[in-house]
Amino acid sequence: MASNTYMKSPTSNWFGDAFSELDPLLQKLHLQGGKLSGTVKLNYPAGLSGLIGKRIGSKIGLPKQAGYIELDVEITHKPNQLIWSRTFNKSHKMISIFEPHGSYPEGYWSETTGKLSLELGVEIKNHGWHWVQRKVKFLEIPLPLFLFPSSHAYKTINNGKYEFSVVFSLPILGELLSYKGELSANKNA
Repeated sequence: MASNTYMKSPTSNWFGDAFSELDPLLQKLHLQGGKLSGTVKLNYPAGLSGLIGKRIGSKIGLPKQAGYIELDVEITHKPNQLIWSRTFNKSHKMISIFEPHGSYPEGYWSETTGKLSLELGVEIKNHGWHWVQRKVKFLEIPLPLFLFPSSHAYKTINNGKYEFSVVFSLPILGELLSYKGELSANKNA
């Protein structure tokens, strides 16, 4: 399809012709927005890693109790923003504002969640969207990457469902927290 078909949202504008490489359901979600819901698994490992993970989780809006939890996500757009409003177990809210910079593949997105901001590149793999962490800022102050947990995240479509994974980890300690699962599009959205 011609690239001008996709020039309707901050996401499609940022990706340009590469937008067509994403799964059609990811394209639809990032053109029209939408609502997703389902049960996902939140994990905090045992020991020091889990204690650090719970502290990070509480700062970004995750429940402190690990296990299977309900997750509702609403995706909306503004002229130069992509907004993800997540609600865990109907009570814990996490809102991320994504702003595009440059264009794919050299450009990046800044994700701001509370006082924390990440600079994230993107790789398209098997029609999915994989984030590549580049920089971290706290209160707009750049932090050395080695001092902050790295994040590994992706979103893809699997059997018609939105599959995602978010993992925070530190060298030596390993995984601090993760949440992952499959969400379904709400038919009323």
